[in-house]
Formats: sequence, structure tokens, C-alpha cells
Amino acid sequence: MNASAKQFGKVAVMLGGTSAERPVSLNSGAAVLVALQRQGIDAHAFDPATRNLGDLISGEFDRVFISLHGRLGEDGCMQGALEVLGMPYTGSGVMASALGMDKWRTKLLWRAAGLPTADWAMLNADSDFAAVEKQLGLPIFVKPAREGSSIGMSKVTVAGTLQAAYETAAEHDPLVLAETFIDGPEFTVGILGDRALPLIRLEPAKDAAFYDFDAKYLRNDTQYHCPAGLPEADEQAMRQLALDAFRLVGGRGWGRVDVMRDSLGNPYLLEVNTSPGMTDHSLVPMAARVAGLDFDTLCLTILEQTLA
Repeated sequence: MNASAKQFGKVAVMLGGTSAERPVSLNSGAAVLVALQRQGIDAHAFDPATRNLGDLISGEFDRVFISLHGRLGEDGCMQGALEVLGMPYTGSGVMASALGMDKWRTKLLWRAAGLPTADWAMLNADSDFAAVEKQLGLPIFVKPAREGSSIGMSKVTVAGTLQAAYETAAEHDPLVLAETFIDGPEFTVGILGDRALPLIRLEPAKDAAFYDFDAKYLRNDTQYHCPAGLPEADEQAMRQLALDAFRLVGGRGWGRVDVMRDSLGNPYLLEVNTSPGMTDHSLVPMAARVAGLDFDTLCLTILEQTLA
């Protein structure tokens, strides 16, 4: 082990967990683990679904690379536990993680600060679904407010079907968000330290309803455009917007912000991800490559933030 690798000590790559995104997290964590080990770092897989957090202390770990996605990993719970243990970890802290996991409260914060985000309504079993359809107009995106990877999400295009979409989302979270459709391309902006990475424009296959779970992780016909093809001034403005949105929720270290752009070129913030995917389909590594950082360097850069 070289001197620079020694400074990290023993590293737990936290992966798996118990959320609906466990399979994605296992893939992310495995990729990060190999990348760190390739660089001589004493890194070990640590699955909190099968191990007690006390093992971090008894196993004499020095820091944690969080590759968990979803609840109990990305929502502030694990971050709080690691704070109590006095264990340095990658990514955002308790507050930003909890906010970022809750799409509704994130939108409330952005709207209050004057940042652009699509109009929405919260749904429950007693909602007047016809009135919401009229208020937001079709199509409408319906999503569990505290899930990731588009789990439980659907696009409502036919009047009278909002309730069915709500019921699908409610299977995953009692907090359900209905959001007006932005007719334009979707972009994502990786955040690394104090800078925004190049934009990626997402283009699902024509037979995909939207950029859903399959398009993200299973299909090979989703297209990713980086550079995104925007004029430089527009690119820089959207990168700054994403950075402002990330900072507003208290994000630190690294993350990702998703943005839609309407037919007039106006941007609308969708959500912030405080523990983004690191699989072979993932977006932050893709943008980092365009910015000149290979996957190993990206992982090391994220881990280095735990030394501060």
C-alpha cells in the first residue's frame, strides 16, 4: 500500500441495505469497492442488511464510502448513525440526505427560494382525482415522494386514470406526489465538491414512456448525450442552477440534480440525489469521464472528502 492510500486507513464500502433499491446498491458498491482496491486502499464490502453497525468499531474501520440508495441509507438514517459513531463518511449529512430523499419537501424548499420546479399536488386516498387532473393538466407524473430509481412511478396520459397511478405509487410510500408534465428533454447534472459536472441529456428509446427503471438499469437503447448539445451559456446556466439547488438543501461532497427543460428552454428542477448510482449505467461517472476523471479517480476524489 502506498503512502497516499495509507492515509485512508480501513474503509468500509457500505452497499446493499434493505431498501427497494438494494440490487442497484449492490452493483454500485461492488464497482466502488474494486476501484478503491485497485488503488491500493484497504477497502471492504459492508452490507448493513447482514451486519451490525457495531462491526464498524470492532472491525477498526476508519471511514465509510456510502454506496447505499433509498431508505435507511440515503435518507439521513445511516448518516445519523455514523455521526453517533464518530465515523467519517462520504456525501451529504443528515439534513440534506433526509431532504433530498423527500421530493415533496425538496420542492417546497426550492419554490420558497424562488428556484424553478414544476407545479404539483399531493395525493391521498380521499383526493379529488378529477380535480387534480384538471388543475395540473395531462400528462401527469405520479411518483412516491420518498423512493428513487423511478420505483412506483408512472405517467398519466388518459383522463380518469390518475387514481390507479396513485394506488401504484402508494404501494411504495404513503406520500405520493403528482407533478405536471414538462414537455421537453431531461438532463442530469453531477455535483462533485464545489463544481457541477457537464450536463447529460437523457434520451429514452421511443417505445419507453419515460426515463423509468428499465431505461435506467436494464435497457441498452437509452441514449446519453454528453456534451448535451446546448449553447454554452445555457449549459453554464443549468449547471449553476443545479449547484444552487444542491447547496440549498445542504448537499455536500457529491450528488446529482435532475432537471427538465420545456419547449421554450425554461429549466425545471425535478429532484436531488445525495447518493447517486455508481453502476455501469450510472450518470455521475459518465459526466466525470467527460470532465477528465476516470472511474477510479472519481471514487478516490469522493473518498478524499472524508479526510477534511
